[in-house]
Amino acid sequence: MSRHVQRALDNQEELVEILAERCRQDGPTPIANGLSFYRYSQPTEPVYGLHTPSICLIAQGTKSIQVGDDVYQYDAADFLLCSMDLPVVTQVVKASAGKPYLGVKLDLDARLITSVIAETEMPVAKTEASLKSLGVSKLTGEVLDAFVRLLRLTGNESEFSALSPLVMRELVYRLLLSQDGARLTQMAIFGGNGHKITKAVNIFKTRLSESISMEDIANELDMSVSSFHQHFKSVTSMSPLQFQKFLRLQEARQILLLEDIDAIEVANRVGYQDPSQFNREYKRRFGEPPKRDALRYKQIAATTK
Repeated sequence: MSRHVQRALDNQEELVEILAERCRQDGPTPIANGLSFYRYSQPTEPVYGLHTPSICLIAQGTKSIQVGDDVYQYDAADFLLCSMDLPVVTQVVKASAGKPYLGVKLDLDARLITSVIAETEMPVAKTEASLKSLGVSKLTGEVLDAFVRLLRLTGNESEFSALSPLVMRELVYRLLLSQDGARLTQMAIFGGNGHKITKAVNIFKTRLSESISMEDIANELDMSVSSFHQHFKSVTSMSPLQFQKFLRLQEARQILLLEDIDAIEVANRVGYQDPSQFNREYKRRFGEPPKRDALRYKQIAATTK
């Protein structure tokens, strides 16, 4: 066995040890700003949410993530990189009490990526207009090594504060040199408010309840409707209408889970003018009508306390 292979195996084993030690309860455990560990002792139901720009590693177990019609499954041999806010469906598909799912999510700052690109003279992969903003790639030994050294620092607050920025810069550098360098470069580009797809995503997020058409958004971006639709879907794996609908339905679900509120009022709050359409699309998305779905999840939450 080569030295590099042995080092990768040792790092993988240490990654499991760090996460198991710092994350003893099922669910997410915030470790530091932008850094969270995850543990699940059994497979989970699908979880609907908004995935932020980040890199995710799995130490143990298997997870799936759906973006639009694209479904990715990854494990300890891979890493996931997301370059912009995306509505997703995630699910832990392999986990047990004896060998729980253990994962880590690290938020990435577009300003840091831009800084590393600017300060180095290395060749940086060019982005393509059709490059999807979320993907799964094989984990390299260099990226894993930097990640493990970053997580080692979490055991000492002062060391983490002093040294983590240095390791983060190395991690970004390693990622830029990897096959996912183009997606990381895309993250730096999308991190600026000037990018048209970023503007569109922000419009959908901040004007969720407004009756705004795709034509209105295309006009705001100074794009034709067909060009806006094509470019948006190539990047997010969803049409603009799908993206808007997913955000609205996920926000509606959050409201229903947190508040005792009528489904008609929820529909109005997230931009639906037709309650029957809201009920149909909610059931199609989550499998049950709004109130029944919320009641089921509240019952599940009560039994797990």
